Amino acid sequence: MTAAPTADPEQLRVLLVDDQPLLRAGFAMVIDSQPDLRVIGQAGDGAEAIALLARQRADVVLMDIRMPRLDGLEATRRIVAGDVPAAGPVPKIIVLTTFDTDEYAYAALRAGASGFLLKDAAPEALLEAIRTVHRGGAVVAPTTTRRLLDSAVLGAAQRTPDPQQARLLAALTEREREVLIEVASGDSNADIAARLVLSEATVKTHVGRILAKLRVRDRVQAVVFAYEAGLITPGH
Repeated sequence: MTAAPTADPEQLRVLLVDDQPLLRAGFAMVIDSQPDLRVIGQAGDGAEAIALLARQRADVVLMDIRMPRLDGLEATRRIVAGDVPAAGPVPKIIVLTTFDTDEYAYAALRAGASGFLLKDAAPEALLEAIRTVHRGGAVVAPTTTRRLLDSAVLGAAQRTPDPQQARLLAALTEREREVLIEVASGDSNADIAARLVLSEATVKTHVGRILAKLRVRDRVQAVVFAYEAGLITPGH
C-alpha cells in the first residue's frame, strides 16, 4: 500500500487498486500526466484500499476485481454502502475487468460501482471515464455493457419479480420510461435528445427524475434496474 504526495485541491484524487504493481504503475503514469488528475495512493487488494481511504480522501477509485484477501466486489460494496471509515465523501468507483474472464463485473455494478472498463482500454478512455464518474455520470460502454448485462440478466430473469421494483418503475411517466430505454443504449444526453426530438436540457431533467424515482445513484444503476425489473430484456 503506497500513498502519493498530497494532490492539489483542484485536481481529482484517484486511488489505484490492483494486485499487479506493473499495471498500477502504467495507470499512474497515464493519470499523473494530466494537470487535473493525481494518483493519491495505490493498494494491492481491497483491504489495503479501505485502510488507505480511512486516511486519505479520494474522488475516484479504479478497482480491480480479482485480488487476494479482499476482492474488488466486496470492497466496492463496503465502500459504497459506507460500512467502512472514510477520510472524506464516498468516492466513485470504476471497476477494472477483463471482460471475457471476469464474471463478477455485473455484480460489481449492482454493488454500487459507477461503471467498468476493460483493462486494455485506451488511455483516453480511462481518463475520460475518471472525469465522467466524478461529474456524476457513469461509464457505460454500449457493446460491453449490453453483452455483460444480457448474459447476467438471463439468470436474473428466472427470479421472482420484485414488487418494490415494479412499484418504482410504475412511478415513471411514459416519456421517462422512453428516456430510460435510450439511456440503456449508452448514448449521451445529446444523442438521446436528437433521437427523441427534445432539448438536451429536457433529457437531463428526465434523467434526474428517473434516478430520483428509481432511487439509484447514476445511469449505470438505472440501466441495471431497468434490466432486472424487466423493462429491458436481453437482446432488446
